[in-house]
Amino acid sequence: MAGPGAKPDPAAQPKLRLDKWLWQARFFKGRDLAAETILSGHLRLNGQHCRKPGHAVQSGDVLTFPQGNRIRVIRVLALGERRGPAGEAARLYDDLDDKAAGSDAVAGLE
Repeated sequence: MAGPGAKPDPAAQPKLRLDKWLWQARFFKGRDLAAETILSGHLRLNGQHCRKPGHAVQSGDVLTFPQGNRIRVIRVLALGERRGPAGEAARLYDDLDDKAAGSDAVAGLE
């Protein structure tokens, strides 16, 4: 069991609070709105309901949540250092919903 003087595990993957990541990736205008969505039970983390805004998120996690009139399916690619411009925020995730829509469109043309 690690105590206060224990050395950090170099193999451990860095993590970030879920509400903070959603805010940094520009899905919500404020962390309070992100936390509200999480607390309401409308977010899934790797297929499991998540109701804790402080839950840790890491690269490779898949988030499913409502935004406006659509359901977003996002894979976390990186953790942000700050809430930067939209281009910087877009590099934090991969929108899996767009790929599904694109493959359906290609399949319809064949």
